[in-house]
Amino acid sequence: MASPDLFQNVAFSDVSAAAVPAAVGATAAFGVGAATGGPRLSLVKAGKPEVEPTVEIDLSDAQIFKLGPSEWLCVCGESEAKAGVEEKSFSRAIKVVLRTEAESKAFSLAFQRWKQQVISGKTGEPLENGSIIASKSKFDTKIEASSAKMYFHYYGQLLHQQNMLQDFVRTGTYYAAVMENRSDFADRVVVDVGAGSGILSLFAAQAGARHVYAVEASEMAEHAQRLISGNPALGQRITVIKGKVEEVELPEKADILISEPMGTLLVNERMLESYVIARDRFLAPGGKMFPTTGRIHMAPFSDEYLYVEMANKGLFWQQHNFFGVDLTPLHGSAFQGYFSQPVVDAFDPRLLISPPTYHTLDFTTMKEEDLYEIDIPLSFVASVGTRVHGLACWFDVLFGGSNVERWLTTAPGSPTTHWYQLRCVLSQPLYVMAGQEITGRLHLVAHSAQSYTIYLTMSAKMWGVGAEQGGILQTSTGKLELKEPYYRLSQPQSYMLSQDQQQQQQLPSLQPQGPEQQMQEGLSPGITTDQVDQECGLH
Repeated sequence: MASPDLFQNVAFSDVSAAAVPAAVGATAAFGVGAATGGPRLSLVKAGKPEVEPTVEIDLSDAQIFKLGPSEWLCVCGESEAKAGVEEKSFSRAIKVVLRTEAESKAFSLAFQRWKQQVISGKTGEPLENGSIIASKSKFDTKIEASSAKMYFHYYGQLLHQQNMLQDFVRTGTYYAAVMENRSDFADRVVVDVGAGSGILSLFAAQAGARHVYAVEASEMAEHAQRLISGNPALGQRITVIKGKVEEVELPEKADILISEPMGTLLVNERMLESYVIARDRFLAPGGKMFPTTGRIHMAPFSDEYLYVEMANKGLFWQQHNFFGVDLTPLHGSAFQGYFSQPVVDAFDPRLLISPPTYHTLDFTTMKEEDLYEIDIPLSFVASVGTRVHGLACWFDVLFGGSNVERWLTTAPGSPTTHWYQLRCVLSQPLYVMAGQEITGRLHLVAHSAQSYTIYLTMSAKMWGVGAEQGGILQTSTGKLELKEPYYRLSQPQSYMLSQDQQQQQQLPSLQPQGPEQQMQEGLSPGITTDQVDQECGLH
């Protein structure tokens, strides 16, 4: 095979003309028709120049059907016109036989890629009855073009891929999850959703996958192809497909999907939706997903240092004479603006003042629309008397393999990942006593900039005498933008603890436990809070 769009030594025959013998040793070439400028499939008999195709198929109305491992039936529309006779339309069927199964897969992918191109002219080009409008995929209808452009540009750069690859918690956990479950991958068809550098595709090939389709929409697809080609023992079983999972076509169903679709707070960048779409489009019934499940963990925290740091940012706007200008009219807006930024950093788990709770997302069963709006009720019991400054969040994901179930966690106290943790800081803290109930709501609403607006409400319920009658003592709310976080990536500070907090330096749910209980909490065996002092790259 000379190129992905040129296939040599093929055989083809016109099914509708049974008396005509099949042409062998022919060439199949995808390209642009000289007359129309639209995509065409040219079938050229042996010995004939490519400019004189025996059969030329307009891909605008053509379809292909798989007849066997290396056989395809191409059906297209034809018309016949004679002077004084009404034009007749009919279908034509051409059988194409490739040399190998691998070439057969490449032929199918080339057909779909060329068919997706604009059939006549360019987008916006005026025609007699209007203009051509490029059809939009589901991704394009819900995501701003400017956001998508920046997103794919970012992930098309090797330096950002390096930051993720060097997150050894992330990369090592994926490698272990695949290799410990070789039986799930051996002789299976795998689709790598958002393949990036192609590292997960190579892992799947190492585990014995029969074939891997690495789907990547950014310019990183070219780098992935070079990396995969540079590892030929594995690369011969990997096909890189440049495009969005919402748009590309694959020649066969997948037995397993693998992807790294997690963003900050699990859902940022909205790639989980593409992961679910890929499941619906490509995964065969009974197929597996790596990862299988995700959980968002939450707990209230107290951090005076952080709160003062955030509040002090607004002091600039309290100047009454800034070159003769009174800035104070903007202080209130600036103050709220700083608290609209979620804080991304690695914090000491001793700052949590209650055992955490979590919200589960089952990637195998959930609908894409379930990710448009996520509503999580909150209920905690304070372990100490203190000021509550907001809600701390992190996530973990489960790789539900047949042999080993492995967790990848971003919990505080665990080895730091490039995701770190996230904290929503309230501009008005709550005051609580030990044993007091904290309730509220975490409401995430997706938007077209590939992220979420966070609406947080936290309330302290009545405590002490008369508490059994219920009621709310204090309520604090916040509106934060997940796409615009404050990256606070300095090392965790040494915190002065109150006497109550010193007695509970580690909450029971975050203390090192037996492996079984740690797995239930999404923690790795043997992890202590001292291991939080690490640094990793950020994407």
